[in-house]
Amino acid sequence: MANTTTDHDTIRNWVHERGGVPATVESTADSDEGIGILRIDFPHGGRNDTLSTISWENFFDKFEESNLAFLHEDKTAGGELSRFCKFIDREIE
Repeated sequence: MANTTTDHDTIRNWVHERGGVPATVESTADSDEGIGILRIDFPHGGRNDTLSTISWENFFDKFEESNLAFLHEDKTAGGELSRFCKFIDREIE
């Protein structure tokens, strides 16, 4: 079952529990701002070379500026820890 949140602590804890880090897609970064599309990178699952790690502060600044919500799944159908997540518009939430 998927959950949606905008709470920074909930997001940070969910990501940390799964060994992830806040990231941005390098090719989408605005040259002035430096932060593109937000992603969560899970380095232990195979590093994605198109992602660049960013600070939580920069991550949440962009998260709020973009009016996003965090859609995530805590457990898979089989009961394992899930890494499924994506960012959605808060208006859809």
